[in-house]
Amino acid sequence: MNYRHAFHAGNFADVVKHALFARVLDYLKRKETPFRVIDTHAGIGRYDLTSTEAGKTGEWRDGIGRLVGPSALPLSQEARDLLKPYLDAVSAETGGGPLVRYPGSPRLALRLMREDDRLVANELHPEDAAALKAAIGRDTRARITTLDAWVALRAQLPPKERRGVVLIDPPFEEPNELERLARGLAEGLERFATGTFIAWYPIKDGKQIERWEKSLAALPATRMLAVDFFLRKPTDAQRLNGCGLAVINAPYTLQEELGVLLPELVRVLSDNCHGYFKMTDLFTGKAHSKAGRAQQNRSE
Repeated sequence: MNYRHAFHAGNFADVVKHALFARVLDYLKRKETPFRVIDTHAGIGRYDLTSTEAGKTGEWRDGIGRLVGPSALPLSQEARDLLKPYLDAVSAETGGGPLVRYPGSPRLALRLMREDDRLVANELHPEDAAALKAAIGRDTRARITTLDAWVALRAQLPPKERRGVVLIDPPFEEPNELERLARGLAEGLERFATGTFIAWYPIKDGKQIERWEKSLAALPATRMLAVDFFLRKPTDAQRLNGCGLAVINAPYTLQEELGVLLPELVRVLSDNCHGYFKMTDLFTGKAHSKAGRAQQNRSE
């Protein structure tokens, strides 16, 4: 595996993914009964934004850097309220100090979980697994596995709590990764039909994503959302033009919340007037899209 998330941690895609992930965790906490989080591609758990890797791309500055710290841009109060659990977890990484560290999804989950909730964080890469252990290994709510992600997914389902969320965030190094992701979701639902599944994917070729999302309509679930966030129109298939999240068994509240969050995130994270989002109910095929006016005068 060549992909290293340290170059991209805290970028716009992380913000969108983790903001949605935090809303799902917040929903799960509405019931007193414990739940389980399963993170199939967990990474190293915590990222140093002052590292050489982060410095080479600087992507975090145009992501989380626009929401936290001295360069933070204004958001509507309603959006700020919905983002609060996520942003509080980010700030907690540095004790409210300067933004120099960013939590990966395992640490974000642990920040938002309760005492009786549990996390299984899986990471195949040996060096990354060791870093993950250093980042979360002392937390008794967490268990770390080092399996192939798709093997781990089958092995961990169904969780004994019978409630929870599965986060699937592959590196997309293989050309057939979308097809493998669709099979993984189908296999996961066979074992854990009531679980919430969140699957992240990059948007380069818009037509490819449309075909893939249509194929998800065959999954045995009635609440399925495709949330696509675009920095620009996907006219160049060689660029990362945006990112998407397929949410299977989505919380009832999620679509309304994203209707508040996504326009604000497009406005803050997009540098031009071409940013927009599209939210599709994969069960009915009904789509809602909206352009977000780009934040102006960033240098002022």
